[in-house]
Amino acid sequence: MSYRFEPGLIYRMPTHFGPAPGPRQLPPGISSNPKRSPRRLSVGASFLTDAALLERHLPEGFSLSGEPIVSVEFHYMTEIDWLAGRGYTMIHVSWPARFRGGRDRSEGRFLAVVWESLADPIISGRDEVGHPKLYAEVDEPREWNGVRFCTAAWMGFRFLELTVSDLQNAPSTQTPSSLDGTLMLKYVPRTGAWGEHEVRQVTLTPAADPDKTIEYRQTGIGTVRFCRADWSDLPTMHHVVNALAELPIIEPRGATVTLSRGGKPYRDQRILE
Repeated sequence: MSYRFEPGLIYRMPTHFGPAPGPRQLPPGISSNPKRSPRRLSVGASFLTDAALLERHLPEGFSLSGEPIVSVEFHYMTEIDWLAGRGYTMIHVSWPARFRGGRDRSEGRFLAVVWESLADPIISGRDEVGHPKLYAEVDEPREWNGVRFCTAAWMGFRFLELTVSDLQNAPSTQTPSSLDGTLMLKYVPRTGAWGEHEVRQVTLTPAADPDKTIEYRQTGIGTVRFCRADWSDLPTMHHVVNALAELPIIEPRGATVTLSRGGKPYRDQRILE
């Protein structure tokens, strides 16, 4: 007798073995503590760039909101409940945008690309939430002479470097965001009909994250460098890295180092139309 999909449960390929465990669905008997997991060290830097060049990378229905400021954030996560205490690193590249659809209006940060160092969150995040995730090798953050160094590579080719220096302690209290949250474009091609899509959705992660607690926060001076790549360096994503490398850094716009605990599993994700 063949199986049937059970309503309300999350499945991922291969579906033939039942509902899939992951960040939004733990196995029976396994509990999570969203106020403690994960532990996250975040290192980020921002820069002002050219608005016209940045707008080229916004989907239909989107426009820039405010100054064209690109933010790059490394998030080193450990003690993750849904990975039985293991961890991984993710990198976010975003800029401020607004979306105007037929029904919905929203303003927040547009998440252009995410790199992660583990396949499991890449697969679940792309399928379930719509995060634009790719794989990268990410070294542990290095600190020397008051400077923090963060790097990302693919099969030995380093394509991203970020540094933060002159760090000063800053208030750790979280200021309520006036933005709606994080905006993304979820896209799945239609098999056999190349150039057409099966899914093309604007998705929103609401800004509220009540289980997240900031333990400390520092501000400083940051630098970001995307390294231009030949096709042979990054055969499947040189177009992504080179597009970011072409954005001029008109001026740095600050950097932060934050240590936090807890966070939501993105079950509040929704589609905008």
